[in-house]
Amino acid sequence: MINSENVLNSTQLEEAIQKFVHTFCLEKHDIHSQKVTWHTDEGQAEKIKQIGIPKDGRPVDDVITEMVKEVYRYRGDANHPRFFGFVPGPASSVSWLGDIMTSAYNIHAGGSKLAPTVNCIEQEVIQWLCHQAGFCENPGGVFVSGGSMANITALTAARDNKLNEETLHLGVAYISDQTHSSVAKGLRIIGIPNTRIRKIHTNSNFQLKTDLLESQIQKDLENGLLPFVVIGTAGTTNTGSIDPLEKISQICSKYNLWFHIDGAYGASVLLSPKYRHLLKGTELADSMSWDAHKWLFQTYGCAMVLVKDIKHLFKSFHVNPEYLKDIEGDAEHINPWDIGMELTRPARGLKLWLTLQVLGTDLIGSAIEHGFELATWAEETLRELDHWEIVSKSQLAMINFRYTSDEISEEALDLLHERISERILASGYAAVFTTVLNGKKVLRICALHPETTRDDMRTTIHMLDTFAREILADMKKQNS
Repeated sequence: MINSENVLNSTQLEEAIQKFVHTFCLEKHDIHSQKVTWHTDEGQAEKIKQIGIPKDGRPVDDVITEMVKEVYRYRGDANHPRFFGFVPGPASSVSWLGDIMTSAYNIHAGGSKLAPTVNCIEQEVIQWLCHQAGFCENPGGVFVSGGSMANITALTAARDNKLNEETLHLGVAYISDQTHSSVAKGLRIIGIPNTRIRKIHTNSNFQLKTDLLESQIQKDLENGLLPFVVIGTAGTTNTGSIDPLEKISQICSKYNLWFHIDGAYGASVLLSPKYRHLLKGTELADSMSWDAHKWLFQTYGCAMVLVKDIKHLFKSFHVNPEYLKDIEGDAEHINPWDIGMELTRPARGLKLWLTLQVLGTDLIGSAIEHGFELATWAEETLRELDHWEIVSKSQLAMINFRYTSDEISEEALDLLHERISERILASGYAAVFTTVLNGKKVLRICALHPETTRDDMRTTIHMLDTFAREILADMKKQNS
């Protein structure tokens, strides 16, 4: 028999939730003065382990307070205006609210008849996004957890459209040396090994070289292989570069290949009236991935895979087991489980719908354009300083740069940039990480947060410059 004293009643839960929301909102309101990164000391993990899993339950208020203090605090805060690492995921408060609402109702969003209005909203958003991309024949798609799942979903459709069981072992896929790692991972999962994944070199702007692409396709055809898919990128993770989409499409049409665009990061530029022209050519693709939890300001777990013809997803993922007979879909009410991998799935699209309804597309477009400004301000500040080289110019809210010096070796310069990144992270003021371009370690900024200011960016760059000079002086002392 359950001890009623240990049962959490609704009043206690409501009070605990209100207290947490109040605390969270206070922190978010004062986010500019908060540290970007919170590092754990050596004893923090042990402290968590010692909590253990209790036999008897504990007061919810105590557990929530403990989690806020001992768990959630220690993180790199990708929601912070000065988190410039990776591709940040600054989520709007509206998306956060939508996440809470959707989790509260805990909707099974796999089938249209289980949640008809939810499915209707998700499909309305998908159709609207398809329209932004220029897909207009028989378009469709499904919400998934992220770019990795979006890419593998599209690549599965590409495989099933261009290959079969007898020819799978001959299939060849084409990526660039800047293509996101999730693409090669997805290709391996669907049966294309590394030996049949061709990595095409990029030009000085880090865009796929289409002459090398076509040459490699011809070579593979001559060797009896079956080229079946080319993956172009709209906004590479390293530099924000956009591959020559229209030229890639021409090559795909010439050789009857599927054309997939990884737009996980950059596809959101389609919502910017000022910059959407940069993505001319998306309408020529067969499929595209798009992450709303990057540049559409959604909480994590909200991405989309879009296809020009929904029948391709249905062919790859439709199942019809006996236990789903009563809730089969039809042409007007497509079951998400028939066009994607998941059977049980959350309603990922509702928070994006809520955001679009509350903020409107004009405000979202302006927020996207602010990211372009931030990268431009970073480049302008760097050009005012000595010894800084722009490795990849500001584009799609990104910029890569490097401190230069004739006084130390290239190997030492790489180490210098690692230490600069460590110093800025340790300061708690901003998060700036390194990447490698042209074989050299560089510093990289990706700035998406709508609340990041010009002063935030200028101060960050000047701090990096100060750290570079101090660390270089120390390195020279040690070598003398």
